[in-house]
Amino acid sequence: MNYNQFVQAVEKTVKKEVRDNVSVYIHTNVKNNGIKRCGITMVEQGINISPTIYLEEYYQQFEQGSSIEMIVGDILRLYGEVRFERSWEGDNLEDYPHVRGKIIYRLVNQEANAELLREVPYMEYLDLAVVFYVLLEINHYGMASMMIRNEHLRMWNTTKEEIYRYARRNTEILLPDEFQTMRAVIEELTGRKETGGKDIMYILSNENRSFGAAAILYEGRLKKIGERLGENFYVLPSSVHEMIIIAESEAPSKEELSEMVAEINRTQVEAEEVLSDHAYYYDRKQEKLVL
Repeated sequence: MNYNQFVQAVEKTVKKEVRDNVSVYIHTNVKNNGIKRCGITMVEQGINISPTIYLEEYYQQFEQGSSIEMIVGDILRLYGEVRFERSWEGDNLEDYPHVRGKIIYRLVNQEANAELLREVPYMEYLDLAVVFYVLLEINHYGMASMMIRNEHLRMWNTTKEEIYRYARRNTEILLPDEFQTMRAVIEELTGRKETGGKDIMYILSNENRSFGAAAILYEGRLKKIGERLGENFYVLPSSVHEMIIIAESEAPSKEELSEMVAEINRTQVEAEEVLSDHAYYYDRKQEKLVL
């Protein structure tokens, strides 16, 4: 069974299992960096926001021996956990005074998203682009959000400069930053205590660790990191979700750092989560991040 046949089989089986008030359809979405992903969406009557569960990973499970029935069971269990029990209160997107308090920003690669950026408002930042979303909900499974497009600006009669001002304020409040040693993050993920060695690498993200690379934009955040380290430092784009910080005195050459980032992106980071192949440098005297 090829991938398209698998998708059709999953859709058919899910339709048999859900209640009559739930519509099921296959949705192809263009994600970050132009990556297309195929998912199954279940729309429940009376609820205006629906999760999409992507199927690529499930196809890998199928190729490894899982049955369609087992996979559909997993999908339905996940849907039961992430489904929305009520409509989003801001269902009227024309209500700009209500929506503007939920506008946030994210960082994406400018070149890899060139096609998308023709359709959305954005601000340039180094080789990156600051794009904007309406944050619908946050829970322990992640964030539900809606990308702001050019037609939204026309509907709201506003500008990208204005929504950027709201996003600068809102993102720091709604998604507070988190700065930890690499050791602490590894201990949290593995549950094992790391011993020995000096802490030379740090992780900057947000508390949800979702699109937390944008925390480098938070007012004064890089300056405070410089004060803590007591020197200039490098910022390595680990992914769209976090940045790695290394003090200049502990880092190899700039060329080696960029080569390391590019190699990690090729071998360890999902294509849609790659942010940049370049290392950045923060100069404390200029209070500025540069390529």
